[in-house]
Amino acid sequence: MSGTRRPPAGDSDPAPRLTGSDLPRERLYGPDDLTSPPGEPGQYPYTRGLHASGYRSKLWTMRQYAGFGTAAESNRRYRYLLDQGTTGLSVAFDLPTQIGYDSDDPHSHGEVGRVGVAVDSLEDMEVLFEGIPLDRVSTSMTINATAAILLALYVAVARRRGIAEDSLAGTIQNDILKEYVARGTWIFPPDPSLRLVTDVFAYCASRVPKWNPISISGYHIREAGATAPQEIAFTFANALEYVRAARAAGLDPNRFGKRLSFFFACHSDLVEEVAKFRCARRLWARLMKERFGVADPRAQQCRFHVQTGGVTLTAQQPDNNVVRVALQALAAVLGGAQSLHTNARDEALALPTEDSARLALRTQQIIAFESGVADTVDPLGGSYAVEAATGALEKEALEIIDRIESRGGALQAIERGETQREIQESAYRFQRQVERGARVIVGVNRFQEASETPPGDILRIDPDLERAQVGRVRSLRERRDPGRWREAMNALERGARSNENLVPMIIDAVLAWATVGEIAGRLRTVFGEHQETLVL
Repeated sequence: MSGTRRPPAGDSDPAPRLTGSDLPRERLYGPDDLTSPPGEPGQYPYTRGLHASGYRSKLWTMRQYAGFGTAAESNRRYRYLLDQGTTGLSVAFDLPTQIGYDSDDPHSHGEVGRVGVAVDSLEDMEVLFEGIPLDRVSTSMTINATAAILLALYVAVARRRGIAEDSLAGTIQNDILKEYVARGTWIFPPDPSLRLVTDVFAYCASRVPKWNPISISGYHIREAGATAPQEIAFTFANALEYVRAARAAGLDPNRFGKRLSFFFACHSDLVEEVAKFRCARRLWARLMKERFGVADPRAQQCRFHVQTGGVTLTAQQPDNNVVRVALQALAAVLGGAQSLHTNARDEALALPTEDSARLALRTQQIIAFESGVADTVDPLGGSYAVEAATGALEKEALEIIDRIESRGGALQAIERGETQREIQESAYRFQRQVERGARVIVGVNRFQEASETPPGDILRIDPDLERAQVGRVRSLRERRDPGRWREAMNALERGARSNENLVPMIIDAVLAWATVGEIAGRLRTVFGEHQETLVL
């Protein structure tokens, strides 16, 4: 961004303004700030969008991230959301499911069904998707360490219903590197974890071609405290590691690159966030073309899902969150997202109620059908401020990526704790700004209410649901065929000690009614468990 533009004579020259990521923001932008022409939508490097027609031919997928309690409880919420106009499901799993423990494991006590739905077995997965046409609904599953197991469960449900695997559409997050960086729901060390990631790549390429086998996530990196350029840079550094791992496993980036997808956060600095999404498309296209020689246009494209910023929501004056979410959702649409989840007003306090989830969905629908922004491709393209911000973010992100790559790549940076340290430092700077009042959070450090009455209509998880779920998984173990189960589990262990693709063996195991915890536990005996790097 230009730093030389002066105000007209007689005007005051106030202190420089900063973006949400502490990049300089000028008083005024003009033609001199355009570093490169934005190009045309649908043409490399896709700054203005992946498709020439934008949302005129197809709106973004409206997802609502949901899951709590038991599979039956969550199924009712999914069917309600579909009735209200949601066009894609997004499944939240509870913490035990995420880290490979069954609901009756001592590690799971008090966490079953709390932050997502409890899924222990194929039986639960069938209940979770009962009455939902898997061959007509796109499903996204936010799951990482146990991603291969949950994909296997989804495929098994389809098989038992007679639905062809090649008709299944959706995404599994399957991004283990960001777990080591920002979120912490890992199980295995990096090497076997990357093997599982590439096994999912290979299986989907041959059997589930409409499925996105990974959603490389900047969202959780941003939630942990990263700035906008760090979100792009660390996400793409991880993505480069996945591309190298897949290529080493014999996969062609011109083929599997078509099914790579990304997941970004959206915060409230509208100009910076719109520019971030435009920058991400342009930078990823260039990385794939220039560093991996990818020639297929579809494999160069950065397709991404956006979720409004969870960390921007406040427990104080929660109605303000409706405005924040609307602003962030608008930025995501102006930036050209393919898929969007809008957070609910009460998520700083609890999981969303049915009413607040509906209002979050209505926010997307009002933007789509009443605002007019979906009628024009890249409506802010050519804006001096947006184009300058796009270039500045790309420059900053690329510098970070090149530094990581020059020192051995993302995996080594994670193992040394460098990525974690940078995110922590950014989070600390932000918090200090809030505490000093240098960064205003409405209702938190300015415009507070003298006294606030917490809302009474928050969602509360019935503790009896955990007891019922424990009973179900124990009943399943008593009813299954022990011989078939043992044979499938032994085959899985042999496969883990070889170089075979593990996904077909995991599918066989879940069809033999092996549980998530049993499969993860058997893999633990072969792969071991990851120990966190201490970051000082």
